[in-house]
Amino acid sequence: MTDARDTGLTLNPKYDAHGLITAVVTDVASGDVLMVAHMNAQALALTVETGLAHFWSRSRQSLWKKGETSGHMLEVRDLRIDCDQDAVWVKAVPAGPTCHTGARSCFFRRVGADGLMAVDAAD
Repeated sequence: MTDARDTGLTLNPKYDAHGLITAVVTDVASGDVLMVAHMNAQALALTVETGLAHFWSRSRQSLWKKGETSGHMLEVRDLRIDCDQDAVWVKAVPAGPTCHTGARSCFFRRVGADGLMAVDAAD
């Protein structure tokens, strides 16, 4: 059964018990997944208002403007919310590496039968 949240055009995020929704970030040019993070209401509002990705850091328990210290900000080009409004998709232009390790994407390892292996940047 669907309701207005599922099919309507009113933004009404369905935050979890911790006040968060999942945010998947992709590179607008390549479509590559860059990172997965979480947003609270303030982070989502700031992202919409500024055009720069903001998140909620669960480890630091604080608002986080991506790239604020590194300069590797994420310029939002498209922001979408899923059907039941509990996850957002951020299509962005990265100003540098997205991962805190310095990798272009947080998804720089492949899981295989023999364990983890590095992914070539061209993969």
